[in-house]
Amino acid sequence: MKFSKMTTIVQYVLVISFTLFISNCADNTKRSDKENSKAEVYPSDVIPFMDKWKILLGDGTYKDDLVDYQKADYFYVEHEAGTDWVVYKTPNAGVTSRTSKNTRTELGEKAHWIPETGGKLTGTVKVQHVSTTGDATVASAFSVVIGQIHSDEGHENEPLKIFYKKFPGHKKGSVFWNYEINTKGDNSGRWDFSTAVWGYDFSVVGTEATTYPEEPKDGIALGEEFSYEVNVFKGIMYLTFSSEGHETIKFTKSLVTSDFPTKADIPQQVIDVYASRRTVSEERANAYAGEKNYFKQGCYNQANGKSTKSQTYNGDIAKQYANGSYAEVWFKAATLGLGTKPNKNEY
Repeated sequence: MKFSKMTTIVQYVLVISFTLFISNCADNTKRSDKENSKAEVYPSDVIPFMDKWKILLGDGTYKDDLVDYQKADYFYVEHEAGTDWVVYKTPNAGVTSRTSKNTRTELGEKAHWIPETGGKLTGTVKVQHVSTTGDATVASAFSVVIGQIHSDEGHENEPLKIFYKKFPGHKKGSVFWNYEINTKGDNSGRWDFSTAVWGYDFSVVGTEATTYPEEPKDGIALGEEFSYEVNVFKGIMYLTFSSEGHETIKFTKSLVTSDFPTKADIPQQVIDVYASRRTVSEERANAYAGEKNYFKQGCYNQANGKSTKSQTYNGDIAKQYANGSYAEVWFKAATLGLGTKPNKNEY
């Protein structure tokens, strides 16, 4: 009788074990099937902050839910040497926003913040292509903006635009950042002040449409990886740029107190670039204090056909892509968060 009870217990344990085994196998199969059903890798799989952004693509497509979203030829993932990259691509001519004539495939932050509250944006990026058509005498030709702070109030100007620019025939291009003033009075006298990181700033142009300046010795090549950090903390913008083989460069700029409150404060660079086109104004004394701002990141093509005289092939996007009239930017990493107190010894 004792032997019979033991046999029954063993049989019962075996049945339970086998049932659990079958159940686990089924669960694993379901998980495997679910994973296999998502064969494609989406931008949100590579950079998981996509739920905090909306996007405008170069063909005018607007999307505010970017989880598991992609669009061929504009916003997708490329796999290279073991690394996934999010690709942002846009032609010289397409459909763009109400405030710009330049096309973009660019993220726009959903949340808004004032400079006194701040925020932080980082990106690890390589620019794969800028327009090879355009007029070298125009400062924005052959360039793309890869990160921004944009105001959503007042003049809706841009306290930060991070550029990459490369002239045709050069191996190396320039990385620089522009500060656009929050113009005092109306906005007709607005302007950008440009600061070089590696290579030239915005003001260095060709003497003629197809005559280019000397190639920058300390520039960044197409396909060369670099990183930036934009940290706004208590009204001050702290910028850090780094790249292997290049000196790490840091900048500090107040967003709540103007450096240009009087006509006498307007830099000579600005007068040289803008004075022939318009009367330049001073900035309001408190700059962007109290104004709602938000980050942008991606590929904001500056080679608008009308302003830079670049080829647009009557807006035919396929022809623009085939003939070099586009910009393409790859990001492998990026973060978005709160501004943080910087190390006082670093700036």
